[in-house]
Parts: sequence; C-alpha cells; structure tokens
Amino acid sequence: MTISNQSFTTKSSLVVTEYGKQNIFPLEAPMELDENYTSYPEEAEKANGRWAMIGFIALLGSYISTSQIIPGIY
Repeated sequence: MTISNQSFTTKSSLVVTEYGKQNIFPLEAPMELDENYTSYPEEAEKANGRWAMIGFIALLGSYISTSQIIPGIY
C-alpha cells in the first residue's frame, strides 16, 4: 500500500462543525444537467409502474407459495 504525499487533514480542506467534529470532505459535487434528456418524467413514471407491478407479482407469489405476506415474519 502506498501513501501519497497529499495529507487529508490539511488546514485548507479541514472543516470543523458546530459539534466539534471534523469534516474532511466538505465540498459538494457539481450538479450535471443533460440538456437532451427531455422525456425524463414519462420514462420515470413507466419505470415506477413496472417496478410496482414486479413487486405486486412477487407479493402474490410469496403469498400463494407460503400463505404468508412476508415469509418468515407472519
């Protein structure tokens, strides 16, 4: 394992919170926007609906095979 010359606890990157804890990663990553992605809401709704259908089928399958809604708990 090699250690780089850059120290993670230097004063320039060190932030102390109001509780006295040190935060060495205070910077947020910049937000990236994709200008060509215009149909995001429609695609998100389709994906959510499909995952809900898969969950419902899994719920029915577990109920039919074990007579329990959540196997191992009830």
